[in-house]
Amino acid sequence: MRPRRILVVDDEPGIRQSLGGVLEDEGYAVAAVESGEACLEALAGGEFELALLDIWLPGMDGLEALTRVQEIPAAERPVVVMISGHGNIETAVKATKLGAFDFLEKPLSVEKVLVVVKNALAHRQLALENSRLKADSGSRYRIIGESVPMKALRQQLGLMAATNGRVLIYGESGTGKELVARAIHAMSPRAAEPFVEVNCAAIPEDFIESELFGHVKGSFAGAQEAKAGKFQKADGGTLFLDEVGDMSLRTQSKVMRALDEQRFEPVGAAAFVQVDVRVVAATNKDLDGEIEHGNFREDLFYRLNVIPFFVPPLRDRREDIPLLADHFLREFTTAYGRKPKELTPEAYAALCEYRWPGNVRELKNLIERIVIMNPQTRVDARHIRLDAARRQQDRSPDRPGSLQEVREAAEREYILKKLDETGGNVTRAAELLGLERSNLYRKMKTLGMGLKE
Repeated sequence: MRPRRILVVDDEPGIRQSLGGVLEDEGYAVAAVESGEACLEALAGGEFELALLDIWLPGMDGLEALTRVQEIPAAERPVVVMISGHGNIETAVKATKLGAFDFLEKPLSVEKVLVVVKNALAHRQLALENSRLKADSGSRYRIIGESVPMKALRQQLGLMAATNGRVLIYGESGTGKELVARAIHAMSPRAAEPFVEVNCAAIPEDFIESELFGHVKGSFAGAQEAKAGKFQKADGGTLFLDEVGDMSLRTQSKVMRALDEQRFEPVGAAAFVQVDVRVVAATNKDLDGEIEHGNFREDLFYRLNVIPFFVPPLRDRREDIPLLADHFLREFTTAYGRKPKELTPEAYAALCEYRWPGNVRELKNLIERIVIMNPQTRVDARHIRLDAARRQQDRSPDRPGSLQEVREAAEREYILKKLDETGGNVTRAAELLGLERSNLYRKMKTLGMGLKE
């Protein structure tokens, strides 16, 4: 491993020599210069991670040199620790405002120098990692697609991401609603703050209030210790309420109050907790119909629906399928350390004619399976196992398909929908379908859905 490189800048030869010796004994690679001009020249190569910079230098002083160091691109810029034999609070404050990490006074303490150097290098490493993570985050949550609906969606994102307006995202299961929510957060001024997700359909009714608002110790059976809720964890950032249409009316009332006041009471608490949270919600339900049937509060709907988004199903943007397939191929071949793969024109055609009831999630799962199971570098149509009964159903009137084919396709799609609604829980899906679990397993096997009893 290459040693960390440190530049010592001081006009006193004794300081340069003693500091260099101490740091080299600790395993650092050290170079030393005597002026601000020589400092800038040495740093121009981008090889140093830390500069110990004296304030009182001949010619260009240390504060001026520090100002010039801040013009170096962040990835190449060293962290700077100032040194002075005539230090005072005013000088230290000025140096800190100009970008110095810390301030050392002469005569130098070896122990303090080593502690400050270690902390400064750790600070620089953390700053670089945060920058990389932020860049990766922007790439990770990129909205892929060149179809008209996706171009419009990206344009809408650009217009509203920087605001604090509440967003309600509509779309079928698997279309990428969470991706859109994360992209909104990543493009917002809150990007450095938490993004907290709550799947309202997956949390039992008895626990949803505690999950959202937290609780105090002893507030109910099993509350062995206090717990912060999702609203509190998202303070300063974004709270994503996924499948908000599955929230009970009682919980809806409390969420509405929290949205209005930006404060709430944890379960069992006597005091309010104040927060600053931007709420983004998503649903695959028709909320107008839910309101009409008394399952969703109209007043909460209007509070959430400030900026509505609609994520189209994959079947309505088929020109994006090759782009998404290529993206997932690159992602999974890299993740699993496999050789790069490419799809043949016949493979693209097979993907594009399929109906994709599971939308982008289904396509992603298929590509992952291909990368894992197929050693071939060229993937053609025979490697893509798609159920013929669930291929594109937009047939011309003279080719309607058999009654059996249409019936099976409808059954598969309806079962998949119920499985999505229950997070893949077959027992709960069977209850919604009015079937015994064993009967549902048999039905899924008969329909070629890949499950065995």
